[in-house]
Amino acid sequence: MLVEVISTTLTDARLAIEGGADRLELVTGILEGGLTPSYGLIEETVRAVDIPVMVMVRPHSQSFHYDRDDIQTMCNDIARIREIGAAGIVIGALTAERKVDTAALERLLEAAKGELTVTFHRAFDDAADLDEALETLLAYPQVTRILTSGGQKSALDAVERMARLVERTRGTHLTILAGSGLTLDTVQGFVGATGVTELHFGSGVRVDGKSLLPIEPGRIRELKELLG
Repeated sequence: MLVEVISTTLTDARLAIEGGADRLELVTGILEGGLTPSYGLIEETVRAVDIPVMVMVRPHSQSFHYDRDDIQTMCNDIARIREIGAAGIVIGALTAERKVDTAALERLLEAAKGELTVTFHRAFDDAADLDEALETLLAYPQVTRILTSGGQKSALDAVERMARLVERTRGTHLTILAGSGLTLDTVQGFVGATGVTELHFGSGVRVDGKSLLPIEPGRIRELKELLG
């Protein structure tokens, strides 16, 4: 089982590694669902850690529908992230009708130049039709992962849908990364019921379960022990 941990600072990153995290998602604005971190933070984190760093590329939290200027900003960010040497990016874009914005996605993927692993983030959960969104993303081999809570605020409220998403992507280039609402008390049952192979943790491995408090390495170790 792969465990990805949200990191907002270099200290977060070091604490996550101390606990045994397998991968980092590097963001700022954690209370806004994650925004693009500074280049300085990206560079320092990539330099300091020996596990993959996935960088959020999201210019604002107004919506997941981006205009031409937003997309250009994101492309510029991706180019810089690529130069810094991060493992990958976390992106997503929807049309005004809440369908996957394929035109925007293709521009962002072009900016990645096949050099970055790509996660489609929880814009997926805001899509009007999750099944349609999944079928759209299956047409893009460069996208290797979907971060999702099954369209619900908490993945725990979408167990059946999560299981269907895992089954639909089995044997494809896409992996379902389950996140939001998972806790140490619930994770074993959730994994058993859904078959997910990758988990995404934020507040669940922080002090008192609070997003703005420090990561607790012991909670990550406990999580890894629970999952075998």
